[in-house]
Amino acid sequence: MKLQSYAQGEWYASSTTGTVIHHAISGEAIAEISSEGLDFQAMLDYARQVGSPNLRRYTFHQRALMLKALGQYLMERKELFYTLSKATGATRTDSWIDIEGGIGTMLVFASKGRRELPNSNLYIDGSQEQISRHGTFTGIHVYTPITGVALQINAFNFPVWGMLEKLAPSFLAGVPSIVKPASQTAYLTELVVRHIIESNLLPEGSLQLICGSTGDLFNHLTYQDAVSFTGSAWTGQKLKQHPTVVANSVRFYMEADSLNSSILGNDVQVGSPTFDLYIKEVVREMTVKAGQKCTAIRRAIVPADKLEAVAEALKARLSKISVGDPDIEGVRMGALAGLDQRNDVRGRIAELAKNNEIIFGSADAVDVVGANPESGAFMAPVLLASRDPYHTAAHDVEAFGPVSTLIPYQTDEEAIALAALGKGSLVASVVTASPSVARNLVVGVAPHHGRVLVLDEKAAKESTGHGSPLAHLIHGGPGRAGGSEEMGGIRGVKHYMQRTALQGSPDMLSAVTGMWLQGAERHLDSVHPFQKNFNELEIGDAVISEKRTINLADIEAFADLSGDKFYAHMDQAAAQRNPFFKDRVAHGYFLVSLAAGLFVWPGEGPVLANYGLDHLRFATPVYAGDTLQVQFTCKQKTNRETEDYGEVRWDTTIVNQDGAVVANYDVLTLVAKEAHREGVNS
Repeated sequence: MKLQSYAQGEWYASSTTGTVIHHAISGEAIAEISSEGLDFQAMLDYARQVGSPNLRRYTFHQRALMLKALGQYLMERKELFYTLSKATGATRTDSWIDIEGGIGTMLVFASKGRRELPNSNLYIDGSQEQISRHGTFTGIHVYTPITGVALQINAFNFPVWGMLEKLAPSFLAGVPSIVKPASQTAYLTELVVRHIIESNLLPEGSLQLICGSTGDLFNHLTYQDAVSFTGSAWTGQKLKQHPTVVANSVRFYMEADSLNSSILGNDVQVGSPTFDLYIKEVVREMTVKAGQKCTAIRRAIVPADKLEAVAEALKARLSKISVGDPDIEGVRMGALAGLDQRNDVRGRIAELAKNNEIIFGSADAVDVVGANPESGAFMAPVLLASRDPYHTAAHDVEAFGPVSTLIPYQTDEEAIALAALGKGSLVASVVTASPSVARNLVVGVAPHHGRVLVLDEKAAKESTGHGSPLAHLIHGGPGRAGGSEEMGGIRGVKHYMQRTALQGSPDMLSAVTGMWLQGAERHLDSVHPFQKNFNELEIGDAVISEKRTINLADIEAFADLSGDKFYAHMDQAAAQRNPFFKDRVAHGYFLVSLAAGLFVWPGEGPVLANYGLDHLRFATPVYAGDTLQVQFTCKQKTNRETEDYGEVRWDTTIVNQDGAVVANYDVLTLVAKEAHREGVNS
């Protein structure tokens, strides 16, 4: 088949002869790829002029619901993707990581988008900054989506996951994507994109696809665009230094080569369950996806006195790995993505073997089950050992296949130094049963890695493993790994947004942000805010409560009711010895309860439930004889798209008779959208 690109809302096939792509197992020609004839400037213009406005008109929650629907749609069609994925050389397990892992990542972003982002197209970052003495001039930070394009250049090893883990956060941010998959496995990406387009679930212009080279596209990038690149460090650096990228300060996120390490703690005894965990983890990372993972373990750093035992255990386990056609029962490892990839890995093994000893496997010979070892891109797992830990090519050469090198160490400090010789990696793992060893190693290696897995028996059952990036956590690393981050939950969404500092009066900034800020006007009227339904409530609606003077009897009654008889509440002499108090002090949680009694309207109405407090701080001690009052203000509203209620955040400030703030916090409530006030239809 001739692969097609999807540009400006239409499928496009180049009229020129393209590069032929071969089946990784059989070696047969399965596709031809070329982007010749595409108008890349027009694709960018289409994304900016059609896709960007279409996406930005929706809120974070609305876009999250689209992602959820799309994820469910693709999951229903996963078997189609599995069938074609075999051509990449992948086993069913390999394909699961790519296909269902990618769709699952999309669903995680859909969920986090609704739980952690506002139902708005503007995201408030952090707290209000108090700048002026009287509070008439204030500041706050916000994120808004960039108005350009997210250009996503992906590697061959994960043609589905690689696309979806980039598409999900950029789409959630409100930025259209142009996806450029690696040619070797682009046929699988193209199939998934076809189903995305056929779903009609995304706004027009949200997604375009380039099958083939990017031509002159980089010449037309602007400061409002972002490039997210996964691939070799050489290619990434070349693109990052493109004159247009440099001149326009184009956002460039790179995930590149990575000589990841796994350290076996010096506390671990040979033959122990923790030792077995280490052996299983190294073998898994060597053989899953035939080692074609940017997170695979390339350097196994082990105590010198256990190197021989580790080597024997690894060889015994690797000898049970059958290589061949994934359709054959019992085959544990498939092929590399193509013959060119196999040739590259063979060349890298030759470099490694110059000062390391191959102790298992061969770069050239492999026993293959159910397929031709020469037509398919098969390779045996290869394990090397270094006798000189500081002078080994393993710190510099990455063989992107089923290859790992054993490196001995004497002390924790040496293990840390050896891990750092990778010059920046995506992930390290520490396998230990000792908390002190774990802390020492983690603190030492963390500056050189984007992620660190601490693996012990307690975590093993549910651990996703050394090589599994998760949507919740950042994926990326310093130095040779690219110096960037992807995913990380909402952190990844922010990569496609601009953070802007806003300054102005509290009233103006409240209007801009949709959140009431301290110092802004409060709206006081005869109708208590709790009597208003979600649609009737306005930001700034407030009640200033009656006042209440508390006494020792109140404090003692709360102590009896709650059981909290902390000395500062009950013993005058002890309280006076405390540097923070001058007398017996009221319980903080009594003040919160007292405040509710002052601001709550008790009748049945639109308020359905209180589901929590945020940012509670006690600022001034309260003593018997103090008089308190509550300022209770509608701070922020979040509409729940699929429910008949919304979330309302209330700024709650307790002040004493001198006007000093005693406590401040946010009350969170669920409020019906159409409920009526008692005796009054809304």
